[in-house]
Amino acid sequence: MLDVLAITTPIFLLIALGYVAVMGGVVTREHVQGIGRLVVNFALPALIVRSLSQHPLPEMFNAHYLLAYGLGSLAMLAFGLALARFQRRQLTHGAIMAMGMGTANSGFIGYPIAAMVIGPKAGIALALCMLIENMVMIPLSLALAEAGRQQGLSVSRTIMTTLQRLVRNPVILSIIVGALISLSGMDIPTPLYKALDMLANASAPAALFVIGGTLYGLKVQGMYRDVGQITLAKLVLHPLLVLLGFQLFPVADTTLMMGALIIASAPMLSIYPIFGVRFSMDGLCAAALLAASVVSFFTISTVLWLLPSSGA
Repeated sequence: MLDVLAITTPIFLLIALGYVAVMGGVVTREHVQGIGRLVVNFALPALIVRSLSQHPLPEMFNAHYLLAYGLGSLAMLAFGLALARFQRRQLTHGAIMAMGMGTANSGFIGYPIAAMVIGPKAGIALALCMLIENMVMIPLSLALAEAGRQQGLSVSRTIMTTLQRLVRNPVILSIIVGALISLSGMDIPTPLYKALDMLANASAPAALFVIGGTLYGLKVQGMYRDVGQITLAKLVLHPLLVLLGFQLFPVADTTLMMGALIIASAPMLSIYPIFGVRFSMDGLCAAALLAASVVSFFTISTVLWLLPSSGA
């Protein structure tokens, strides 16, 4: 329990710092929005390029693992979209909600906890999960959200406009660049890599600070249902669907499966509200992330209690 708390406490402290900074007038909402743009346009793309370029894609290919985690996450995305349609929500709203339900904070919460449980193999689990998140879940969610903006246009026009928006999206561009570097096997020049590394390291604290600043003065009336649905789906349904995926596509190394379940049990991406900014949903995304982060202490602790101990 104390190990889990030691990992989650710094996250809450950085969120609290952003909240107090705005409340005390040290920074304004405009400043917070500027930091958010820095994260989504520069720091986050740097993190993605660094992550993908460090791991050769062919070496990370574990078909059953990718199928199990990928199908579990896609099933969660489909559930979120179906729920939004049932509630007569727009596609954009449903896509962003579904992103929160089916993408995990694998790097900053899932991986450290998995490393404590399964040891060095947690790095392999992290790389495989990030491959699904960066190459499938995030691009698909953003594509659907962009398509929702074009509702009312012809199908061909919707596809063209969505693609035009996506090719200008820094996150999508960084995924393409990172994958190309990984496939080519080339090394990033040292000065460029150091600059990339500095930007990437700034993404997590800056994103958490933005979350706190966004939460100050946030009126949650009317959000309770959405926040509850996103939190419950992310922390309970997502790991269950991933577990089902591993029943359909079992892996020989059960410690990798344990790592995937721990990562799936983590709350959504720490930069989830940053994605919401583009679609005027940053308030809902920030509230959902805060709720999921708090509740995840109990759900992750339950998962760790249920999992068999590993000697890895």
